[in-house]
Amino acid sequence: MPLKDKIAPAPREVRLAGLVTALPGLALLVFGVAVLVASGHSDTPRNNVLAEAAFYVIFALAVLCCAAGLAAGHVWARSPGVVIALITVGVGWYLAGPSGLPGPGVPAILLGVLVLVLLFRQRSRAWALGQREGESEEEAAERGGLEGRAARRENEQGKQ
Repeated sequence: MPLKDKIAPAPREVRLAGLVTALPGLALLVFGVAVLVASGHSDTPRNNVLAEAAFYVIFALAVLCCAAGLAAGHVWARSPGVVIALITVGVGWYLAGPSGLPGPGVPAILLGVLVLVLLFRQRSRAWALGQREGESEEEAAERGGLEGRAARRENEQGKQ
């Protein structure tokens, strides 16, 4: 089976959302390493710092996994991508508002909103539903959406 048949034909918006989602993941990874490096100059118990750094690194790897899934066109990554975007907007709001740091806060808000817009555009929704050409979202949902797309793919493979 050719590689292009294994990868879902995701629209450009979804793949771009994956690339943009990687930015908070990279930032978390850098922050986790920075916490670990800065721990050498702190009076905080070492095990607390290691746990904090491990949390940020593990969370960063999860975000990067989701970003890679979106960039590769995997449908499973869309919902986690939405959650990550909402968290990014929330963190940005907190930075810009209560923390009084609009410098990093406003770009974080814009980054999260950009991912949400990309993942909720019509082409992205149609892709997630497995919508056929000329079919409404309601008809795709009644047909079985993603399950219908998987069944169609299995039927096409069975005919070959």
